[in-house]
Amino acid sequence: MAHVFAFWESRTFYDSFMARSHDRLASSQAGTFTDGEVRLFDHRFDVKTGFEPRFTDADLLRVALARVHEERAEHYVLMQEKVWNPAMAGSPGMIRGLFGEAPGSEYLVLSMWQSAAEHGKYRTERIERLALRAQTEADIASLTGDIVELEPSWTV
Repeated sequence: MAHVFAFWESRTFYDSFMARSHDRLASSQAGTFTDGEVRLFDHRFDVKTGFEPRFTDADLLRVALARVHEERAEHYVLMQEKVWNPAMAGSPGMIRGLFGEAPGSEYLVLSMWQSAAEHGKYRTERIERLALRAQTEADIASLTGDIVELEPSWTV
């Protein structure tokens, strides 16, 4: 499995690419992958510090996709901002990240880490306590995610 992340300066640039270049590029890649899935998220806020789509200082990326009960969306966003974000920002080894939103109460948390060991410390020590404090179970209808070990030669 491969994860491909693209960061656009604006929705206008994204729309222009889709209108002018996407089909030509996609046809040149026909047969190189199966079961592709694309999701578009709007940036809501940074995790820790100003997000930059720079991957040279990270070895690991954690991506979490949450579908939230619509009536709990406001609470979920508030808990990301007031509970989860400060906890990740205070973890040694966490470099930076972002919180994004898509239509249908779907959210993305993307965090960049110096190493799997550093991410493991955060996960082991804090997840249960933070989930109880944030009432995460009541907010989330479904949660998927992945740990992505970055391959420097694939970064453009």
